[in-house]
Amino acid sequence: MATSDRVLRYLGSTKNIVGSVLALLGLLAHFAGLAGAYWPVVVVTLYGAGALLAPAERVRLKITHAEVETRALRADLETLLRRIERRFPADVHASVDALAEVIRGVLGRAEQLAASPDQLHVVSQTIRSYLPASLEAYANLPRGYALTRRADREASAHEELLAQLGLLDGELRKVAEAIHRGDEQALRDQGRFLRDRFGGSELDL
Repeated sequence: MATSDRVLRYLGSTKNIVGSVLALLGLLAHFAGLAGAYWPVVVVTLYGAGALLAPAERVRLKITHAEVETRALRADLETLLRRIERRFPADVHASVDALAEVIRGVLGRAEQLAASPDQLHVVSQTIRSYLPASLEAYANLPRGYALTRRADREASAHEELLAQLGLLDGELRKVAEAIHRGDEQALRDQGRFLRDRFGGSELDL
């Protein structure tokens, strides 16, 4: 996780952006017949020059409220996962793990999540209330009883738990989709800005 975070930070850094812009100019020079046979070297050199000459990222030591909240939620999620380890059937663990992966992705977008109180509430309640309550109710049932269908109901307790986990997973994926839509819109806004600023069609999405 730490390595992937560093890669993501670099991809969004000023150094990578400046280097990429210069490399793109080198590529355009090649298509215009100006770079000659050594155009790959030109492109790589321009990228390296841009990355080296670009100003370093500003150091940010202040921790935002959003980061504090999501950090606490992430810790609560990991604590819950440790507590339920090897306590449930394999299919239940698989569903919980899939849900946890969606939640981790959402928590990784702290500022976007904190900007939507409704979405933050859903994530918080899922970690601290909805998911623990469903798992706890199931865990307190005798295993044989939980797996057996009763004549007076359509599904066993096991099937009911999987259905509840599915509902939570679906709701959290809606939250994730909303956050990603915001990221996509930000990308499109940046594209419009660049086209207005520099013109041309090479950056059309």
